[in-house]
Amino acid sequence: MKTTALFILLGISLQLTAQDKKENKTVQVFSSTKTINARTPEVIGKGKLDFNVTHNFGDIGGSNGGIKRFFGLDNAADIRIAFTVGLGEHFDGSIARVKGAGPQQQLYEIGAKYQIMQQRENDPSHPLSLAVFGNLVIAASPQNPFPNQDNSYDDLGDRTSNVLQLIIAKKMGKVSVQLNPTFVTRGYAITYDKKSMFALGGAVRLPLGGRVNLLLDYFHPFRSDASKDSFRINDNIRFYDPLGVGFEILTSGHIFRLNFTNATEILENRYIPRTITSWGKGQFRWGFTISRKFTLWRDKK
Repeated sequence: MKTTALFILLGISLQLTAQDKKENKTVQVFSSTKTINARTPEVIGKGKLDFNVTHNFGDIGGSNGGIKRFFGLDNAADIRIAFTVGLGEHFDGSIARVKGAGPQQQLYEIGAKYQIMQQRENDPSHPLSLAVFGNLVIAASPQNPFPNQDNSYDDLGDRTSNVLQLIIAKKMGKVSVQLNPTFVTRGYAITYDKKSMFALGGAVRLPLGGRVNLLLDYFHPFRSDASKDSFRINDNIRFYDPLGVGFEILTSGHIFRLNFTNATEILENRYIPRTITSWGKGQFRWGFTISRKFTLWRDKK
């Protein structure tokens, strides 16, 4: 009798333990480390390598698009090729080469992301996912000999820019949402531009059925009215908020995204302070991202 009771208690204990682990399992808020333009709080995992290629074409419409340029497919606006390594369970390091679509080109990026918290099911102490991302970007393109241009560098410091971003995300049912407070600082800016700029971004993922998701992201840079007026008067340039819309297709081997965005450039260092193309004028573009993950090493246990 005592033995039977002991086995019953042991079974109940194991069942409760398993149920607790199941109820408190971690939640993957987004499927990959980026949406269209925005970073997500996801990391790739210790010992993993993520190979990522993002390609932005030219304008679909407007004066630089249309059938004469095959709706932008004739042009490669910007290209980013990146390698990200999971250096720890919650820490990623990355290197990338970016073509660049504006005056600053031949860009090299070194980045890092640390996942501070990961959302867990039915765990009030982990209600959301939280990460911080930072990078250093160096432009290797030649110096512009004319003064007061976006690439009128004097030294190495003028060629650098940095991004510091907090990523706050939560999955509610099947819908994922996030906020991306972002700070961009540049070593050089023309006289009526700002070296440092704050932007508030956000992203949403909506499942469409099967292994297809709809992605949307948006950033609002907080640029002064005086700076906007100076660009409009001196250079006939108007700035627009970057808006991305895309479709994410998940496969067993890789993740493919079809992107549409008015942001010509791929890096936050560039598209936050320098998006000068508008959805309303047809100045948005096709793009795609392919992400493939590999295992470099496994912990010996």
